[in-house]
Amino acid sequence: MALYEHIYIARQDVSPAQVDLITEELQNIVKENGGKVEKTEYWGLRNLQYKIKKNRKGHYSLMQIDAPSEALVEMERQMKLKEDILRFMTIRVDEFDPEPSPVMSRRDRDERKPR
Repeated sequence: MALYEHIYIARQDVSPAQVDLITEELQNIVKENGGKVEKTEYWGLRNLQYKIKKNRKGHYSLMQIDAPSEALVEMERQMKLKEDILRFMTIRVDEFDPEPSPVMSRRDRDERKPR
């Protein structure tokens, strides 16, 4: 099986709990098709560089997936049908980084700064 990093952006008017439900649905699709999700990260509500379908912000989520390509094809097909998902991108990687992503580590560093 191949290793993939998958990022998707959900609409700004959905709650973080709904984003977690979307992530769980996507994980179930991957599992049903013979893969597994190694790690998920919720990056929070962030500004978009440009408007996408009249949205200025979006909920970002990252998933590290170990699955056959058929599982990803099915997951992406299901994502195209969901109105809550604005954009998504899947990239094949050679290995997963066990450390938190740079977005998460930057957030931790910013929270520690005294004002």
